[in-house]
Amino acid sequence: MQVIKRDGRVADFNLERIVKAVTLAMSQTPGGVDIDLANKIANQVERSLEGKTQASVYEIQDLVEKKLMASSRKEVAQSYITYRYNRDVARKSRTKEVFLDIIGAKANDITRENANMNADTPAGMMMKFASETTKPFVDDFLLSAEARKAVKDGFIHIHDKDYYPTKSLTCIQHPLDKILDNGFKAGHGSSRPAKRIETASILGCISMETVQNEMHGGQAIPAFDFYLAPFVRKTLHEELKKIEMLLGEDLSKLYDKKIEDYIKKDLDGLNGEERSFQAAINSTVDRVHQSMEAFIHNMNTIHSRGGNQVVFSSINYGTDTSAEGRCIIREILLSTERGVGNNETPIFPIQIWKKKKGVNYLPEDKNYDLYKLSCKVAAKRFFPNYINLDATFNVHPKWDANDPKRYIYECATMGCRTRVFKNRHGENTSIGRGNLSFTTINLPGLAIESALEAQAKTGVKFELGKNSGENMTAAYKKAVKKIFMNKLEDYAGIVARQLYDRYKFQCTAIAKQFPLLMAGLWQDSDKLKPNDVVEPVLKHGTLGIGFIGLAEALTVLIGKHHGESEDAQKLGLEIIGELHELVDGFAERYDLNYSVLATPAEGLSGRFTKIDRNKYGVIAGVTDKDYYTNSNHVPVWYKCTAEHKAKIEAPYHALTEGGHIFYIELDGDATHNPDTIEAVVDLMDKYNMGYGSVNHTRSRCMSCGFENADANLIKCPVCGSEDIDTIQRITGYLVGTTSRWNSAKLAELKDRVNHIEGEFEK
Repeated sequence: MQVIKRDGRVADFNLERIVKAVTLAMSQTPGGVDIDLANKIANQVERSLEGKTQASVYEIQDLVEKKLMASSRKEVAQSYITYRYNRDVARKSRTKEVFLDIIGAKANDITRENANMNADTPAGMMMKFASETTKPFVDDFLLSAEARKAVKDGFIHIHDKDYYPTKSLTCIQHPLDKILDNGFKAGHGSSRPAKRIETASILGCISMETVQNEMHGGQAIPAFDFYLAPFVRKTLHEELKKIEMLLGEDLSKLYDKKIEDYIKKDLDGLNGEERSFQAAINSTVDRVHQSMEAFIHNMNTIHSRGGNQVVFSSINYGTDTSAEGRCIIREILLSTERGVGNNETPIFPIQIWKKKKGVNYLPEDKNYDLYKLSCKVAAKRFFPNYINLDATFNVHPKWDANDPKRYIYECATMGCRTRVFKNRHGENTSIGRGNLSFTTINLPGLAIESALEAQAKTGVKFELGKNSGENMTAAYKKAVKKIFMNKLEDYAGIVARQLYDRYKFQCTAIAKQFPLLMAGLWQDSDKLKPNDVVEPVLKHGTLGIGFIGLAEALTVLIGKHHGESEDAQKLGLEIIGELHELVDGFAERYDLNYSVLATPAEGLSGRFTKIDRNKYGVIAGVTDKDYYTNSNHVPVWYKCTAEHKAKIEAPYHALTEGGHIFYIELDGDATHNPDTIEAVVDLMDKYNMGYGSVNHTRSRCMSCGFENADANLIKCPVCGSEDIDTIQRITGYLVGTTSRWNSAKLAELKDRVNHIEGEFEK
């Protein structure tokens, strides 16, 4: 007979468990333990269950109580009831502790799992309550035995596991033109198509805010400049019509007049139609600027997910060379430079400049002046980040500079680093597509297990970790590499199957569960009826197999990380190259868009480390810190130049098609050195990198608005206020206060070193 346990799992019936429970209850009574009676009770319970193939643990416990009440030791029954109650309380104690921490707004790794979410608000608390109770349900009922074991053993991590039962997807690049041209329904109201720039700006915000509530990841607009550009000209028409009414003149012949650029100019010395036209341009630029200002303000203040967080939003732009597109680009940059509210640095949207030779990167390019402006703004406000459309893996053969819809063939990214481009089931594009889910492999954990097995196999004994390479024999090196690669293949296979299981579960959702997302935003979803399952369209999404801690894994396997050893770099590229080949195989096997992701670890950064430290102890250069290094990055504490860091990390970008990022840490006040931003973009171009950014610091007095680059600013030198807001980049996005960072990311932040030193290599 089998027993159905409390969590739904099944185990064989064990008579000794009843005997143990009864004797423990007896030990709490004056009569003491009577082993014969305990065995008699257990046998009576077993006889009562004869003929049954299954029984619940609760049914068995009720029988034990009844048999005790019918015995000569009725007081034991009461003790057993108390014992049962205390056991139930003990099982729930972990949940109780977590809930009390949430209730008390304590700053710990649970309440600070995601720095963009405020777990201290009522809505945030509800989100955490739901999150912490949903994860065990997923483990018990939605994961396969092999996936559950891999998670429990700390070799894989399923991201957004709390959202697993909702069947939600991770993220999407919004085809905003559909919203702007056709309007949409959200909640109890409908929005008409946009006619002017203000409406277009607001609809862009509402689109991302609404879909944020239907997904567990972020929202992005892949061609912000192209989508909004038509509404600049429409706004100009409105301004000309206002002047017509004022002057009583017909200016219709100016409606389609060619414009080289939307630049405000003084009206002095201008007359007639020339004056009217320039006045309309001036007003249009003002309205575009205000609309961009409003867009940024809304993306930093409109809350989603029950009021728990602002929308995790990104916008991609930079390649529209039309006068109207340039106007959008210029004004979004100028609005960003000015800041929001009291001139604070805007956290959202994450802005991504689409760098493209022949468009905006070379001095002779049409949008080169705007590229220069973007570097100036990034030096002050962190954004924009930069995606390199010239990287070999970002180039689309159909891209044509003369195609007005060339943005369809331009790769766009999410601010955190998620990349969606290749598509087995349609055109390669980012638009209307996103990631479905992703799971990360613990490379250091696999490396440690492999090293211990290799030591046992070869008889070579030494302490693992930093500078252990001299102790490794040729036989050991061969053995440990083979064992590691086999484990990598095994766990990659487990992850691929787990992602497929989750995909099939997501496919059972019906379109009306995602009312806006599946009303035409997700690719091909406009073909679905409200009660249709979403399976036919989910094939356009990606499934990400991520990894963390390549540096620490290499330190275990070879004694050094890839930033300090050519041999380690060679092995690192071999490891991620092998993972890339495995993932390509999964894509063929399952006929889905599997990809390798350089995981943007935030809440995960310390989880694997804690597990491995508890299992294996402190290993120098591996588990001796509170975090593992993100993906394929050179460790944050390793001192090197930006050029060296670029050389090491660049080759991994082509292997991580699910997303990657290159960044450097900048010392000093970047506002005085925008050339440094250009130098970093030059590195991306030189080394064929896909996506990059610059980290620096902006500390701001919230009382008087004073700003500087001092990361340790505690007291304002102007007004004396201690209300200081220090902005830092956490994984790819900004966080306005480090008080929301978890302990592992705070430890990483403390260890970060600067990279810009000396001259760049030519």
